[in-house]
Formats: sequence, C-alpha cells, structure tokens
Amino acid sequence: MSTDQVVLLLILFVLLVLLVWGRWRYDIVALGALFTASIFGLVPQTELFAGFGNPATITVVMVLIVSFGLTKSGAVEFIADAIEPISSTPYLHIAVLTFLAAFLSMFMNNVGALALLMPIAIKSTTMAGRSPATVLMPLSFGSILGGLVTLIGTPPNILIANYRQQMTGEAFTMFDFAPVGGGIAICGIFFMLLIGWKLVRVRKQTTGLDLFDVEKYLFELKVTEESVFANKKAGELRDALAEQKLSVLSMVHRREKLPMVYRRQMILPNDLLMLQGSHDDIAQFASANGLLMVSAENAQKEVLHSEDSKVAEVVVTPNSPIVGRTVSQIRFNRKYSVNLLAASRSGTPHKERLRDFKFEIGDVLLLHGAEDEIEEVIIKLNCYPLASRVLGLGRSKKAVPAMVTFIIAIVAAASGLVTIQLALGFATVAMVLLNIVPVREFYEGVDWAVVVLLGAMIPLGAALETTGTTTLLVNGILAVAGDMSPVFLIAMILIITMSVSDVLNNAATAILMAPIAFNIALSLNLNPDAFLMAVAVGASCAFLTPIGHQNNALIMGPGGYKFGDYWRMGLPLEIVIVIVALPLLLIVWPL
Repeated sequence: MSTDQVVLLLILFVLLVLLVWGRWRYDIVALGALFTASIFGLVPQTELFAGFGNPATITVVMVLIVSFGLTKSGAVEFIADAIEPISSTPYLHIAVLTFLAAFLSMFMNNVGALALLMPIAIKSTTMAGRSPATVLMPLSFGSILGGLVTLIGTPPNILIANYRQQMTGEAFTMFDFAPVGGGIAICGIFFMLLIGWKLVRVRKQTTGLDLFDVEKYLFELKVTEESVFANKKAGELRDALAEQKLSVLSMVHRREKLPMVYRRQMILPNDLLMLQGSHDDIAQFASANGLLMVSAENAQKEVLHSEDSKVAEVVVTPNSPIVGRTVSQIRFNRKYSVNLLAASRSGTPHKERLRDFKFEIGDVLLLHGAEDEIEEVIIKLNCYPLASRVLGLGRSKKAVPAMVTFIIAIVAAASGLVTIQLALGFATVAMVLLNIVPVREFYEGVDWAVVVLLGAMIPLGAALETTGTTTLLVNGILAVAGDMSPVFLIAMILIITMSVSDVLNNAATAILMAPIAFNIALSLNLNPDAFLMAVAVGASCAFLTPIGHQNNALIMGPGGYKFGDYWRMGLPLEIVIVIVALPLLLIVWPL
C-alpha cells in the first residue's frame, strides 16, 4: 500500500466520520476533504474545481431549476387538488398520495415533490380527524422510490450515468433505469399500502395550534399613566423584556393594530401590549413596571385570529440559515420582522424559554406577523410552509406552458435527439423567456449545498482511481468474496450501498461506490452495468433513519416521529427492495 493510498483512505475515513456526525454541513466537510487531498498532491491543483464543470453537476443544477419552475408555475398543484375529496378513506388516501409523490419524483426533484404534497397531506388528514403521521412517512418513502425510475429522478442516477460515460463512452439514457427502478418502486409502494403503513408509529395530532398550546403563553397588558414605559420608545420596553427573556409580539396604539413593534415606536398610556411568556413571569413584569394585565383571551384573539396579521406553521429544511443556531443568537424577531410564537420538535412542543431554543432540521415553527412579511420570511428562512398555498390566476396561466416546455425536453432527451444536458438547458432558458421563472428567482430552486458537495466529491472519486486505491479496495473485497457467486457479489454491493446511504448523503455514496462496483465487475469479467445499477438503487434507498435522505428529515417534525421510528417500516421495505431488485437486475442487465 503506497503513501498516497494511505493518506487518501485516511481522508475519506475522516470525511465519512464527519458526515455521519453531522456537526458541520456536508458541503463544507466535502470541500475540506477536497482541499486536504489537493495539499497532499492527490488531486492536482489544476483539477481542483473540475467537479463543478462536470456534466453530472450541471445536470443536477438544471433539474433543480426546472423542478422549481414546475412548482412555481403551479403546474403540479392542479393534480394535487384531486386528493382532498378522497381523504376520508385512509387506505385510498395514502395510496393516491404515495403514487402521486412517486410519479412526480420521476420527473422533478423529490424534495420539491414532497414539499408540494406535504401541506396537502397534512390538511386532508387533519380534516379527516387522523394524525398526519399516518401518511407522511409513506409519502416520503414513495417520493424517494419514484426517483429510481428515471435518469433525472435523483442525483445518484445522474452520477452513475455520468460515470458509465466516462468509463465506456456511453451514458445510461433517460429510461434505462425504469425496468429495475420501476419494478422496485411499484413493489415498494404496494408493500407500504398493504403492510407498511400499519407499522408506522402514530402518536398524537402533530400539527395545528393545539400542538403548540401557545394560548397559555400569550397575554394582553395595558399601559397605565404610572407605567415606566408610558411616553417612552418601544426600544426601552424591548430591552427590559429581553432581560427577563420575554417578548412583545404586537400592540394596539391609538386603536391601530401594529403587528410588529419597532424600537422607535412611541408607547402611550392606554396602549395595549401583547406579550409572550409564562403567566408568572408576565405577572411579575407587569407589577414591577406599572402594566395592567387585561385579558389573556383577547391577546390570543389579537395574535392568533387577527385580520391584520397571519399565523403560519413552517418546517425547517436542511438548507435553512438558522439550523444549529439559537433564537437569541439570531435575534430572530428583530432580524426577520416576524414573531416566533412557538416551536416543536418530533411532535413535542418546546416548553422552555424560546430564546434558548436551537433550531434543527425538521423542527416545526409557528410564526406570526403581517401576511406579506410572513411570505417573505418563509423564503428567507428557506423553510417549507405546512399549509397549502392559494394558486393565483397569474400562476395558473403559466402552468400549461411550463408543462409543455418540460414534456418537450423529456421527449427530446428520451428519443436521443439531444443530450439530457442540452434538453434541460433549453427548458431552463425557455422558462425564463416565458416568465415562468423570473430572472431574479432563477437560482432560488437550486440546492447549492448539494451542488458544492458534488463539485467536491467528484475529484475525490477520481483520486480513488488515479492513486490505485480503487484497485486496492477491489482486490481486498475479491480476496474475501471472490470465490462467491456473482449473485452474492451484486447483492453485497447493493446491501453495502444501501447501508452507507442510510447515514451518508446519497450522492456521496454513489460517487464512492461506483468505481468499486465497476472494477469488481471488470475483474470477474461480469457485466458492469448490473453492478452500477445496483449502486444506483442502493444509493437512493435510505429508509432506516431521518438523516439518510432530506425527505425523511423534513417529515420528522410534522409527523411527530422519533429517530427510531423509521426502521419500523424502513427495514422491511429495504428487505423487500433487495428481494425484488436482485432478480430484476439479473434479468434486465444479465451478468
């Protein structure tokens, strides 16, 4: 074993440990690994950023832009409108939602498909008197399974197709994944509908104002003539409240409702203040500062049910800028000009002081503020709303040209007239020219963390081969299992890839496993396509944990799931996938 191989293996080991640990975001960790490898001469400095110009990376970017355009236009929301009438029948409701999620994920980013359908699923199950937990996990798993069917359904498929092109000169085409991926998706969904959904751990109602119990922490206080804050600026009030870890949400000033209280706002006698905190803390603050506690019920009405403001539930996504930071560190209310009324994690409301609450992926937040500001802050926070959006007339008119543009691109790529990169490139430009996606919003749908991850990992994957590390690993595997049946080897590759993907980003898993699988096949004179397809399937099938796939993390809060709930349905689903995938791989891609 050479020095370069030892250093590269050590770098990859540290990379995997840090990615599983999750202390730092995966794109930052991947960049650190890339730069470290370049310092040791494992990745030439001239090729340091070659991954960002790789066709696979560019294809992922364009898929995300086109997916954003379809969502932005409202094209797929018309399909989703048909779901609500069948919500009263649990089995049919779960079946339609799951199949729809899988279908949408075949042609658009599966995170976007889930974000679109999750509010509809929550609303319809709540109206039917059931917990959203009954449908959110099948919905998430269905969206992941749907991505297996096409080239653009999930980043691992794009990466595997690109690797095949590098090795053989010919990439997998749009629907080469369909025979195996489609069979797995159908069998996986039927398993969830017949057995799997009954294995989901359902606790209590996990969305809505009842979840937060926020009414117990809202109080209305009247400013008296003797109050220390009378005829003072609101900044003094805010500072005094901050010392007691309390918050002012809104006020009624000269009979005018102010959804936000800014520091320069004057406070006059008889003004009404809506404060957030425990009853004892609020009562003590009121007594010490000459404020009169008026009515908790009126405060609740003013804040939660006012015509001048809006309350919105949102779920924190992996790319939100607030992840890993506390409310006080961000100065949330001041920075975003909305009030954070409450927060919930895994279906359990946070009952301690909100100032010390550290945001995590999947947390559900209850925001309050003016309607325009709420809509703006949801975009700034990169969070997904848990209520269905109203489709305006302007957006609905863009739905047809968006769908036509997308269909033309898919047909052109599938028929071989143009490459998938060129087809998607024309689609993205057309969506801008048709104003489906405004120029200023062109890149809003791109998950840049994933793009940076790909750009950093692709050169590291190439270093595996240039340093001979891939050959070293392959020889080690063959020394142990080389005498086994080829069927056993392909099953081993599939299971290992699935296991790694449960704790590691699926794109990173595909990049690391593809060269190993390909070279094992070549060493045994077997069809490498079967092994590459096994990697593609395994990299996308992460069902055991909430960290294996973004969709699993996003449903954790709204569904009220705990970390250990996923394997209850995920483990038997992965067993079903292995049982179905092996014969399909051997039939469609003979060894």
